Amino acid sequence: MKRFMRLKFLLGLLGLIFVVGLGLDAFWLEPSSIRLARHDVTVDAPFLKDMTIAVISDLHAGAPYIDDAKIDRIVAMTNDAHPDIILLTGDYVIRGMPFGHHMPAEKIAAHLKQLRAPMGVYSVLGNHDHWENGPRIASLFRAAGIPDLENMAQVVRGHHGDFYLVGIGDYHSGQSHPPRVFRHLPADARALCFTHSPDSLPILPKNCALTLAGHTHGGQIWLPFLERPAVALASMYGQRYAIGTVREDGKTMFVSSGIGTSLIPARFGVPPEISLLTIH
Repeated sequence: MKRFMRLKFLLGLLGLIFVVGLGLDAFWLEPSSIRLARHDVTVDAPFLKDMTIAVISDLHAGAPYIDDAKIDRIVAMTNDAHPDIILLTGDYVIRGMPFGHHMPAEKIAAHLKQLRAPMGVYSVLGNHDHWENGPRIASLFRAAGIPDLENMAQVVRGHHGDFYLVGIGDYHSGQSHPPRVFRHLPADARALCFTHSPDSLPILPKNCALTLAGHTHGGQIWLPFLERPAVALASMYGQRYAIGTVREDGKTMFVSSGIGTSLIPARFGVPPEISLLTIH
């Protein structure tokens, strides 16, 4: 009997340690971390060959662990990687985040203006940005030297000639209008596209040789067997566009798991990252 009680106590203790460990990882270790994650992406687009693209998504400045020092660290890590181009895919601010605090968009833009890349630094807005004040945030970013390409295109000089960089508005907040952009471009325009929500992919033309997106946070929580259940709150397509490289209908998209958190300040199995893509 004593042996059974001792075994029961040990198993309970191990279970408690396991649960506490998971909690520490999900609510502290992972969300407080940051890494530069390298990804190789192959697309049938010679004009993008050998290009390196840094994607900074879902910063959610002011969320737990995303303070001024963290943003400066993200900027330094990105610059130290020497990408050819830096794309910011939205959700710079937070709304109603537990244990978070509102960081003014002016301050966020002031930190991000230190980003540097030979082909430029460009932005689009996310749903949280539109919910706060999209036009104002876009204006602040432009004033900081970061063009906002919301449903606009800009010619960029690449390693293999000029191409169009196309910003697509956020689908989640009803701002995605691809025809508005592409009707002003040549029918055979070759484009690198970026947007906030990956749900825009089905309505994008095949001119978008590669599309970069964020928004899903990779689900924030990954669980065995259940995978990424929270993505259902972020995408009407469930886990279809949750994270990483997606190929569909002749189009290629990369979805970054992003940096910050929303709804709950936790990540598990989906560490925050600056995504650095090398195109092959």
